[in-house]
Amino acid sequence: MDIFALALLSLLPALAIVAGLKDLTSMTIPNWISGLLILGFFPTAFVVGLPLQTVAAHVAVAFAALIVGMGMFALRWVGGGDAKFMASACLWLGVTGSGMFLLWTGVMGGLFCLALLFARFHARPYLLSTPAWFQSLMEPKGDIPYGVAIAAGALIAFPASGMMAAL
Repeated sequence: MDIFALALLSLLPALAIVAGLKDLTSMTIPNWISGLLILGFFPTAFVVGLPLQTVAAHVAVAFAALIVGMGMFALRWVGGGDAKFMASACLWLGVTGSGMFLLWTGVMGGLFCLALLFARFHARPYLLSTPAWFQSLMEPKGDIPYGVAIAAGALIAFPASGMMAAL
C-alpha cells in the first residue's frame, strides 16, 4: 500500500476526531467536515479498488442514514450537523461497517451521557476557572454534543468497514 492510499484512508479518522472535538467545544459540526468526507470518499474508494457495486451500496447506506438523520433532526433528537456527519460516516463505512457504527455510537453515546450527567452534578463548584465552552457543557439542563459519540462510533467501526476490507 502506498503513502497516498494511507493518506486518503486517514481522512475519516482525522475528520471524525475534528468533528467530535468541534461538537464538544461549540455544539456544532461544520458542514465542511461532512463535505470533505463525501468528497474524499470517491477517490479513496477508487484507490483501494472498491467495485462499482460496493460504491453504490455505500452511497445507498449513506442516503438511508441521511433520511433517518433528517427524521431525527425533525424530532429534535439530534442537530443538523450530527445528521450530516452520521450520513457521511456511513458513506465511508458501507454496509459491513454501518451496523457496528450504529451499535458503537449508541453505546458510546450512552456512556458519554452518563459521564456528562455525573460531571454536571459534581463539577459545579470547580467551574470558575474553566473555559466558557466547558462551563456551557456543564449546564445542568444543557444540550449533549452527540457528535462525540458519532465520532467514537466511526473510529471504532472503521476497521470493520468495506473500505478497510478492500485492502
